[in-house]
Amino acid sequence: MKGKIKNRRRIEAADLCRLKLITSVALSPDEKKTAYTLQTISDNRRRYYSHIYVVNCRTKESRQYTYGEVSDHGIVWSPDGRHIAFISTRDQEDGIYILSADSGTEKNIINFEGTASSLTWTPDSRELVYTFRHSDSYYIKDKDKKWEAPLFRHITGFPYRVDGGGFLSKDSFHIYKLDIESGRTRPLTRGKSDDFSPGISPDGRWIAFCSQGREIVPPFNRELYVIPINGGKRELIPTPPGWVWSPVFSPDGKFIAYCGGDNPEDNMGVTNLHVWKVRTDGKMPAVDLIRQFDRSTGNYTVSDIGGMIGMPPQWSSDGKKVYFIATDMGNSHIFYVNSAGGNPARVTEKNCHVKAFSLGRRTNKIAAIISTTNIPSQLHLLSGRCRGDVKSKVIFEPNKKLLSKINIPKTKEVWFKSKDSTKIQGWLVLPPKFSKYRKYPAILQIHGGPVIQFGFTFYFEMLYLASNGYVVFCTNPRGSTGRGEAFAAPIRNDWGTVEGYDDLMAAADYLEKLSYVDAKRIGVTGGSYGGFMTNWIIGHSNRFAAAVTQRSACNMSSMVMTASGDMGRGFGRHPWSDPEWYRKMSPLTYAENIRTPLLILHSENDLAAKIDQADQLYTVLKLMKKKVEFVRFPEESHGLPRFGRPDRRIARLEWILKWFDKYLK
Repeated sequence: MKGKIKNRRRIEAADLCRLKLITSVALSPDEKKTAYTLQTISDNRRRYYSHIYVVNCRTKESRQYTYGEVSDHGIVWSPDGRHIAFISTRDQEDGIYILSADSGTEKNIINFEGTASSLTWTPDSRELVYTFRHSDSYYIKDKDKKWEAPLFRHITGFPYRVDGGGFLSKDSFHIYKLDIESGRTRPLTRGKSDDFSPGISPDGRWIAFCSQGREIVPPFNRELYVIPINGGKRELIPTPPGWVWSPVFSPDGKFIAYCGGDNPEDNMGVTNLHVWKVRTDGKMPAVDLIRQFDRSTGNYTVSDIGGMIGMPPQWSSDGKKVYFIATDMGNSHIFYVNSAGGNPARVTEKNCHVKAFSLGRRTNKIAAIISTTNIPSQLHLLSGRCRGDVKSKVIFEPNKKLLSKINIPKTKEVWFKSKDSTKIQGWLVLPPKFSKYRKYPAILQIHGGPVIQFGFTFYFEMLYLASNGYVVFCTNPRGSTGRGEAFAAPIRNDWGTVEGYDDLMAAADYLEKLSYVDAKRIGVTGGSYGGFMTNWIIGHSNRFAAAVTQRSACNMSSMVMTASGDMGRGFGRHPWSDPEWYRKMSPLTYAENIRTPLLILHSENDLAAKIDQADQLYTVLKLMKKKVEFVRFPEESHGLPRFGRPDRRIARLEWILKWFDKYLK
C-alpha cells in the first residue's frame, strides 16, 4: 500500500476538469433504483455536460440513459415508477423531457424560452407541475430571434438584476401545468408576484406554493398559498412574517411542512432557518418543529465543486417524521424530527458534507450525495432509521479511478482559542509527503458569505495549493454559520468586526506557532466577504508576506449603493445616513497602510461585488506605488470559482499559485 501511495502524483490544476460530480439524485418509488445526474467537462474545457444514469441499489450496476453534448437536470420519478421527467438544454434549446425507466427511450414534451424548475408529478403520473418564467427573447416577434441590445432599459423596480443572471426578465415566475401526452401547458397562477416551489397534495386536488413580490427589499417576506390543481383563486395559508420556501404536503394531506424563518428584518442570514408545519386549512398557527435546535436548515458548507443546494423537507411514508439537511460544526447532515416537533436526530455519520438526498416512500431508504475531505462526490444509500451510528453503503463513486492516481493531501481538524478564549474551528491541509521536521510556507484561507462555513468537504483549491507545498489553513471565525445564532451574530451590523478580525489573527498566531510552518512565509486569501477581510487585514497588519483578494469589496459605500438588494439594511444604516461609519468600515480607507504585495482577482460581470470595487482598489494602490497586480476575468460572474467557464477556473487557480510562489517560496 505504501508503495502505491508513493507512486501517486500530486494534484494538477487540470484535474479540476477531470472530476465527475453527482449533481442531483432521485430514489425510485420502489426504492430499488436511484437516478442521478453526472456532470463532466468538455475536452476543450469550455462547457459542462450532465447526463442521467440509473444505479441498481442492490448490485450497484449503473446504466447511462442520456448522451451527447447536453445538460440534463431536475430529475424526478413518476409515482408509478415508469418514467423519469427532467429539464434539458440541447442544441442551445431548453425543454422538458421524459424517459422510460425500462427502455431508456426519451420523449421531448415541450421546448421553451425561459427558466423552468421544480418539476413535480401529479399522483396519477399524467401531468407535471413546475415553476416557469419566460425570457425576454420570448417577446421578440422576429422569426429569426436575433438578439441585439435594446434601445434603452426603463427601470422601475428593485432589484432589477442579479449576479449570474443579469437584468431580470419582464415576466414573473408562475406555476404551470403540463400534460405529458398532448404537450399542452398552461399557467395556473398569474400576476406580478413571483410564484415558485410547487408541492402537490396526495389526493392530487391542491397545489401549495410560495409567492413573493418582485421588489425584494426588507422586510423579507414570502407567503404560502394553495390553489386547486387546475388553477383558480389562491388561498393564503397564514405563516409568520419571513422566509417561506419548499412546501411539502404530509402523506395524509392535512399538513404542509416548509423551510422558513420568522425574522423578516434579517438579510445577513444570522437568524436560524427551521422546518415549520402548518395545517392545510390554515386554522392553526404555523409551528416551528425544531425551535430549540440552534442550527440552520440547509446546506451552507462551502466548496468549489458544486454550489450549496437548497433542499425541501421530506415527510416519512407514515407522516410521523420530517427529514431535512442542517449545517452543524463543519458538517452538512441529514436530520429528522418527529412531526409533533422536538429535538432532531442526526441520520448521517459524523464528518461529512451531504449535498442533497432523496427519501423513499416505502421503507424510508435514503439516497444521498455525500462529499468528504478526500472524496469529491459519492452516492450513498442508508436507512432513514439510522441515528448517525450506522455506516452508509456507497453505491456509486465516479472518481475512484482518478483518485487512485493522485496523492490527496491530508486534512486535519483543529481547534484553537481566539483573543477572548472563544474556541475556533479550523482545518489544516498538509502537503503530500508531509514531514513535521520541515519548514513550509502557509496560506490562511477566509471564506465568503459571510454566514456560511468551511467544513468536512472536498475543496479543490485547498488541496491544489497544499499539493504544491503549502500548509493551508481554513477556519470558521465568528460570523460563520454552523454554531448557532450567537456565534454568527457579530457579523450582523459590522464587517471587519472586532470578533471576526481577532479570530483570524488568532488563526495566524496558531499557524506561526506550528513547528513546521515558516512564520515569515505566510500568505492570506479569500473571496467575496473573504476578499473584504483580506483587504481589511492587510490594511491593519503587515504580518503576511503576500495576499490574494478575490471578488472583494473595498469601498463599502459604493458597494452598498450598487448592490442587488438593500445591503445597508443588514448593517443597520445607509451611506447617506452615516457616511463616516461607512468610511471607517471600508478597507480602501486604510490603503496607505498596505505593505503586503497584493494580487486582485475579479470577474467583469460580477453583480454581487461589482468590478468597480477592484478598479478602485487597484487604482489607489497603483497611484500609491504599492506592489499590486490585477487579473480580470471577462464574461464571468461572482460564482466563477464554482460555476465559471472551466478554463477560466483553472486560470484563476494558477494565478493564485503563481502569486504565492513568487512571494512565499
